[in-house]
Amino acid sequence: MTAPDSDGLLAEQLLRLTRRVHRIQKRHLEHRDLGITPAQSRLLRTLAHWGSPPRMADLAERLEVVPRAVTTLVDGLEAAGKVRRVPDPANRRVIRIELTDDGRAALRELRGARRSAAEEILAPLTDEQRAVLGGLLDTLVDGPDTGEGRPTA
Repeated sequence: MTAPDSDGLLAEQLLRLTRRVHRIQKRHLEHRDLGITPAQSRLLRTLAHWGSPPRMADLAERLEVVPRAVTTLVDGLEAAGKVRRVPDPANRRVIRIELTDDGRAALRELRGARRSAAEEILAPLTDEQRAVLGGLLDTLVDGPDTGEGRPTA
């Protein structure tokens, strides 16, 4: 069992690493001069994972933010030509958000910026250390495996 003091130290290290990752990703985004904020980047990445254009409420729920925050992000991305509002074919009162071609191109650039940031952060690690870190992060993100193919509650 890990002592409480070492758990506190690990938690602090994780928080510091998270802040460093955000700083480095932000710098790599700024170097690519996309004019996209980290929050807009997150919305574009989230939008790209939908099979069909989601509603604003769906985006707000997935991003765990209030709908007004999504409206502001979509307004900015729409003005930049990265997304567009489209009517729902089944209910004309519902508006859905879809990526434009410029939005898809921006996503490719964003992925490149994230990859560059990850390479910078992971540079000091050997391949073996990266594999170990990947396994540890999977365990932390997904929780312990119960042996039944799903994490424990």
